[in-house]
Amino acid sequence: MQVQISGIGRWQGAGLLATTLLGTSVFILPQFTIQLAGYGALWAWVLLTLTIIPVALVFASLASRFPHAAGPAYFVEKAFGSVAGRTIGIIYLCAVPLGAPAAIIMTYQFIDALFMVPDSIAIAVQLAFLLLLYGLNFRGIHISATLQLILTLSIISVLGLMMMVWGVVDVPAMPQKATPGNGMILQAAGLAFWSFLGMEAMSHLAGDFRNPEKDLKPAIMIGVAIVGCIYLACTWLILSIPVTTPLAMAGVFDKLMGGLGAQVIGILGLAGGVATVNVYTASLIRLMLSFSQEGVLPAWFCQQNRHGVSERALVSVLLIMAVIVIMTHFTDQNLEDLVSWVNGVFVIIYFASMLAAFRLLPAKYHWVTVPGCLFCLMLAWGLGWKMLYAMGLLAVTTPLLWLHQVRTHHKKDEVFTPYN
Repeated sequence: MQVQISGIGRWQGAGLLATTLLGTSVFILPQFTIQLAGYGALWAWVLLTLTIIPVALVFASLASRFPHAAGPAYFVEKAFGSVAGRTIGIIYLCAVPLGAPAAIIMTYQFIDALFMVPDSIAIAVQLAFLLLLYGLNFRGIHISATLQLILTLSIISVLGLMMMVWGVVDVPAMPQKATPGNGMILQAAGLAFWSFLGMEAMSHLAGDFRNPEKDLKPAIMIGVAIVGCIYLACTWLILSIPVTTPLAMAGVFDKLMGGLGAQVIGILGLAGGVATVNVYTASLIRLMLSFSQEGVLPAWFCQQNRHGVSERALVSVLLIMAVIVIMTHFTDQNLEDLVSWVNGVFVIIYFASMLAAFRLLPAKYHWVTVPGCLFCLMLAWGLGWKMLYAMGLLAVTTPLLWLHQVRTHHKKDEVFTPYN
């Protein structure tokens, strides 16, 4: 995510990061982890929050030393060359069209909670969401940092109120369940990793901080801590209060506050979903435009409208999303699987960034780089076979980009080598 704001301080940076990470999943993902691991979901969120800290520190250190809009792709390219960097960019390109439909389906849960949408038109509503994205991105994206901060504070306020009421109101507790084995906790952590996707976005904002060396690391640490606590609070509330509603957090709100759960949780979730999917779409369009200008993608995407937006890239991305949304709907694809496949791609992106840090950062940073690598390997183990999508992308993309580079250099040699 790229937000243009001058003189960002640590608390503003923490607010921007928290909003980016909360996105569509703050009121849904805890429910998924509970379905997978029961009470072990709490341990999964604690484990994820603690082990993500070294990764956050590495990204903050890289961003403060090598500020660049390309973020992880730039770090990897600087450390290992253009093929490696472009590979990271391309697999990100292949992840977003899968991740954005997953986010759309999550956002639809809030629309359904608000308006009780009949099943017969569910797919039509999700496709209409794509038309909204077209309208929002046609003129380019202008995300207000102030609005994002307000949304984050609203979510924190609602959850804080629910926790306070939970402490003074008698509610029937769920029967105690045995904690699952470590394997289920790791699987839940692998699924929950979705909540921290976008943490690398702060690397795009390093140049906008008043004092990156002083404020960037605290901003990321504070943001990660806030997000981890929010997800833990949601998980604890859902485990503590039995509900039967499809959107568990709405049911919990109803029991604690006496009603309006669908309206309050639905509006906050819908707002977060629109903002997040819009940012992902805009970032993907910009990446496609950049790659087409560099010759990695066809030059067909280079044409821009008067607002500086590649409409061809925008329409292509939305069509791909539409196909995935339709396939997911009619094949009854498990949303958790869709999320896990995307998570696998970001595990590779984060792991590549950790490896790049070994070459780019001084040896004194190894104490956080090594745990960062171990964190990525832990998530890969937890995701298991769902890493195959990411590994397949890596196996196909890397040799193709290498061949593209060889051919490009060969053509340059043919042009500049004089005749004998």
